[in-house]
Amino acid sequence: MLLVLVFAIGFLIALVLTPLTARLALRTGAVDRPRNRHRHAQPTPKLGGLPLFVALCAAIGVSLLYPRTDAYEMPRLAGLFLGSALMFMVGAYDDHRELSALPQLVAQTIAAGIAVASGVLIREISNPFDGQPIPFETWFAALITLFWLVGMINTINWLDGIDGLAAGVVVIAGFMLFVHTFHLGQNSLALLALALIGSVLGFLLFNFYPAQMFMGGAGANVLGFALGALSIIGGAKVGTALLVLGIPILDVAWQIINRLRAGKSPFSADRGHLHHRLLDLGVPQRAIVFFYYALSGLFGALALILPSGIYKLIALGVIGTGAVLLLINLSSHSPRRVD
Repeated sequence: MLLVLVFAIGFLIALVLTPLTARLALRTGAVDRPRNRHRHAQPTPKLGGLPLFVALCAAIGVSLLYPRTDAYEMPRLAGLFLGSALMFMVGAYDDHRELSALPQLVAQTIAAGIAVASGVLIREISNPFDGQPIPFETWFAALITLFWLVGMINTINWLDGIDGLAAGVVVIAGFMLFVHTFHLGQNSLALLALALIGSVLGFLLFNFYPAQMFMGGAGANVLGFALGALSIIGGAKVGTALLVLGIPILDVAWQIINRLRAGKSPFSADRGHLHHRLLDLGVPQRAIVFFYYALSGLFGALALILPSGIYKLIALGVIGTGAVLLLINLSSHSPRRVD
C-alpha cells in the first residue's frame, strides 16, 4: 500500500503543480524563447524544476512512514534533500539569469560535497573477474563520488535537449533502480526510486513533444543529482545507472573531447549532441525520444539480467563501441550550429 501511496503522491503533485507553474512562468516571463540552437516554435515555460522538486520531496517525505533499519539512511536522505535544494535554487536562478559555467560547476561540486559529507559514498566496486569487492580509501571514495554526482547532473542537463527526452530516460533509470532495490529486499530504498518515478511521470505528461513545459536547469539539476545519489544510497548501484545512461554519458564525454580539441570550453553550447545531430538529419523528435527510451530500457534490462562482473563489463564495452561508431558517423554528416 505504501508503494502505491508514495508513487501516487509524487505523480499527483507534479500533475497538479506543473500546469499551475506554467501559468506562473508565463506571467513572470520565465520562458524559453526560440533561438538558433532551440527548435521550439514559441516561448515555452521553463519552471519545471519547481513541480519536480516539490513533488519529489513530498513523495520522499511520505516514504519516511516506512521504518528504516539502516541508521545511516536518514543522514544520507538529509544530504539528498539539502543537495537537491541547492541544485534547485541554483538552477532556478540560471533559468532567469543564465549563469556562466564556472559558478554552476562550483555549485554542483558543493551539492555533491554535501551528499558526500552525509555519507553518500561509492565505497567499493566489484572486481569484474572474480566478483570480490575492491574497497576505496575514504579520500578516493569521496573524489569518485564527487565526479559521479557532478557528471550525472551535467549528463541529465545536456540530455535535456528535446521534449521529453531527459525526463523519460530518468523514469526508466528510476524504474531499474526500483526493481534492483526491491529484488534485494531494500524496501525503503525502493520507495525512494518510486518517489522519483512518480514525480517525473507526472511532469512528463506536460513535457513530452510538443512540450507545454520545460524542466529548465532547475529540473535537470535536481533530477541528475537525485538519480546520481539514489544509485549510491544503500549500496552502490552505479553499474545499473551506467548501463541505463550509457549512451547519454558517452555523448557527454564525446562532446567534451570535441570542444576541447576545437579550443572551446567543454561547457560551450552547440548542436553536437547525438539527439541534436539526429534532429538536424531530419529524424522526428518523437522517433529520437523513443529510440533513446528503447536503448535505455534494453540496457537497463541487461543490467538486471546479467550477472555482476565480466558480463556487465562486456556489455558496457559493446555499448561504448557502438555509441562511438555512431557518433563518428554522425559527425561527418550532421552540421553543428552554435548560438
